Amino acid sequence: MDIRAAIAAERRELADLLDALSPEQWDAPSLCAGWRVREVAAHMSLGFRYSFPKIAAELLKARGSLHRMTDRCARKDAAALSPAALAAALRDNAHHPWTPPVGGFESALGHDVVHGLDIAVPLGLDRRVPEDRLRVLLAGITPRGAKFFGADLDGVALRADDLDWSYGTGTPLRGAAQDLLMVAFGRKLPPGRLHGEARSRFATA
Repeated sequence: MDIRAAIAAERRELADLLDALSPEQWDAPSLCAGWRVREVAAHMSLGFRYSFPKIAAELLKARGSLHRMTDRCARKDAAALSPAALAAALRDNAHHPWTPPVGGFESALGHDVVHGLDIAVPLGLDRRVPEDRLRVLLAGITPRGAKFFGADLDGVALRADDLDWSYGTGTPLRGAAQDLLMVAFGRKLPPGRLHGEARSRFATA
């Protein structure tokens, strides 16, 4: 798979999804704690809109905390930019070479896919990530990565219902591959999406 082409396609598709949202949906909660859809959309395009010196300055304001910096910038930009501008920032930068601090283009794809699902899942939208993109991200799941994203997978075996894919050992947790990807990225999902004895550990209240 051409990873750069996959990233560009993902961003264009997510821009189309954002363009179709109602004002109420833009203000609905996402799977990112404390962020509405508009904060997630603002965060997704931060790497395109901020130069390195500006990011460094924002990080200094946040006393070196990447979490505080990204939260502050997402809230500030979500208030300042219109929904149309936030969607356009993704579409216009489909081929932007931005990548997260670690992980390269695979991590950039994961950033877009997971945050897109952070928006689509709680809104009940039928967003289906193409299999080739999913397989790249599923193959990259590691204990270290899961720990970084706050996912407690101890004693749990992820088992996809729609792909020949599994990860880990222990009590089976079953679901769609893209839902299990979200679990590995530390997300809790609405009830009914996951199956198995451990499902309540990974469900929203």
